[in-house]
Amino acid sequence: MYKNMIKYIDFHDVIECLIAAVEARDKYTCGHSTRVADITLKIAEEIGIQGAALEMIHMAAHMHDIGKIGISDEILSKPGKLNALEWDTIKQHPQIGYNILTRSNALREIADIVLYHHERWDGNGYPEGLKGEEIPLGSRIIALADSIDAMMYKRPYKQPITEQECIYQIKINKGLQFDPYLAQIAINVCFQKQSFYYTFESFTANGAK
Repeated sequence: MYKNMIKYIDFHDVIECLIAAVEARDKYTCGHSTRVADITLKIAEEIGIQGAALEMIHMAAHMHDIGKIGISDEILSKPGKLNALEWDTIKQHPQIGYNILTRSNALREIADIVLYHHERWDGNGYPEGLKGEEIPLGSRIIALADSIDAMMYKRPYKQPITEQECIYQIKINKGLQFDPYLAQIAINVCFQKQSFYYTFESFTANGAK
């Protein structure tokens, strides 16, 4: 009976509980995971990802920062710039997230996407310095979505930038930080389709500053 029940667990409900635990510790990123998941979903749909693969990437986007549960409050909530040691600590969160998620066999593929969401197209990312198409597609999409949200919303150490500034940053980082093909897709989806950009405004209206 227990095994039959497990088959019908709604992973999204489980994920929401885990993300709520992270966001309860970090008021500045409240709503961040949901916004990143929404952006990720739109980009993935735009390039034709469907079915189970789409669902997996969407769930990974919700979970991408789960490893921050293992980072101290002093670092997560620091109002100023992080020093080198603190930055090295923050960079551990993809590996921590991977370690958490791989405790469940059902989440192992999601764990791989989470692990590599801070890799860069040019190979200068972390934790393993993967480059180009060595990086899982889902991780490349989440990297873009994560960066867009980080630029467009206030953080303890920075103010949000404008839409045009965000587009500029994406363009100059094509082939460097971002997959060049996905970068253009992200611009089209997030900033040139009014129906989607409304999600930014709606989150702000609901209190995500």
